[in-house]
Amino acid sequence: MGEFLSQIPQNIQGHIKEITKTSGLPNDEESLEKIAQAWIEKKNLFEDQIKTSGMEELKELPKDDAKGCLALTYSGSLVNIGPLVDGVRHVEYTSIGVRSDVPGAAEKDGSKLSKNVKVDSTIEFEVGPVKSTSAIFKIAVCKGNLSAEKQEEKIAQATQILKEEFVEVNKTVVLD
Repeated sequence: MGEFLSQIPQNIQGHIKEITKTSGLPNDEESLEKIAQAWIEKKNLFEDQIKTSGMEELKELPKDDAKGCLALTYSGSLVNIGPLVDGVRHVEYTSIGVRSDVPGAAEKDGSKLSKNVKVDSTIEFEVGPVKSTSAIFKIAVCKGNLSAEKQEEKIAQATQILKEEFVEVNKTVVLD
């Protein structure tokens, strides 16, 4: 097993192998290591941004919880789930990766979760920008009792920063 792939949690390694197959890169050890290296860098960037933004990690966010969250999937996609306002949420899904089998980005006002957002489980929507995501690696919420508007602002800002950083990771690690 390669240097980078061996640093990824066991339950995610198979997912990284599948991403490599659909990446458009040669399906070989070198490509697998590039994808694994990019995943590790994205995980570290996500963790750093959560700290910088004053957010905290949770294992689960109940679907009817008023808080919004930012989630990182096994495949390195970002899911920005806005706070619950009048029974609905604004949701943005961004696949900042090299996958060719999922949309690059999708967004939907009036979204509704069909189940709790939980680590190691998919996010599923009754109404949403996508039907479901790959399994979730990390979930972060705003600390304290912020208004829906402040949460939306903080989560959107963290998402934007991460999108830009993830694109740079892809340029330097995967596409070099």
